[in-house]
Amino acid sequence: VEAQPARIGVSRKEAEAIGTLRSWESVVIKPEVTGRIVKIAFEEGTVVKAGDLLVELDAAETEAEVLRGKAALALARGNYERAVKLSRGGAGTVANLDRAQADLATAQASLKLAEARLAKMRLVAPFDGMLGLRKVSVGALLVPGQEIVNLEQINPLKVDFKVPETLIASVKVGQVIRLKLDAMGSRAVEGTVYAIDPQLETGGRSIVLRARIPNGDGALRPGLFARVVLTISEKPDAIFVPEQSVLPGSDGTMSVFKAVDGKAVMTKVELGERTKGE
Repeated sequence: VEAQPARIGVSRKEAEAIGTLRSWESVVIKPEVTGRIVKIAFEEGTVVKAGDLLVELDAAETEAEVLRGKAALALARGNYERAVKLSRGGAGTVANLDRAQADLATAQASLKLAEARLAKMRLVAPFDGMLGLRKVSVGALLVPGQEIVNLEQINPLKVDFKVPETLIASVKVGQVIRLKLDAMGSRAVEGTVYAIDPQLETGGRSIVLRARIPNGDGALRPGLFARVVLTISEKPDAIFVPEQSVLPGSDGTMSVFKAVDGKAVMTKVELGERTKGE
């Protein structure tokens, strides 16, 4: 008979899925107010830091509103201080003091509102990332919600993928995934599951998992198609035998012939994971 040694190796229980790489953070920069662009302070496709100025709108009117608000606040504060002195000296009325206090609070609120409008004339990066292609030019009149440029944080990346509901007891945070990317050839890319959606997808009865993918060199980009291999469990000292050596019994058991002192001995076995040919 033909025989061969059993092989000791690593056995992995795996599940395969498909997914698409996504930015860790992604946003499209849009104005909250109407204004004309006077300055574009970024280059397309470059990396920016959180707080960096991206676009500046014409702020002449809002700056004037701030100056008017400061003047009104100074007047209201002076009136309030005079009303306090008169009230303490018995020459002022409570109504006049209350009116002066209300005018002061109104002036303070008006100034804060003007300063908030002025701040919206400068659009800054909300987080570190890489800018995309801009969709506007200097001199353009922007309206609230108009797209200017997209900002993507690409290190790390994340990938969402789905596995069957039958694996609900097996999946957990911290499991390792391997990615097969058509665009990257034979490059090995690994990641780690960091979140599992508590609600199953009702359409396909699937579990949605999200994994973190390191991208320190920036070679991977959002939108890449990926084949995901999720390692559910791993046994480092599994025994592998050729699949043709496993014989089913009439009672549902499985057996192999072991070579013992030169003789073939039928031995019942319990099967684990199947790999190609083993």
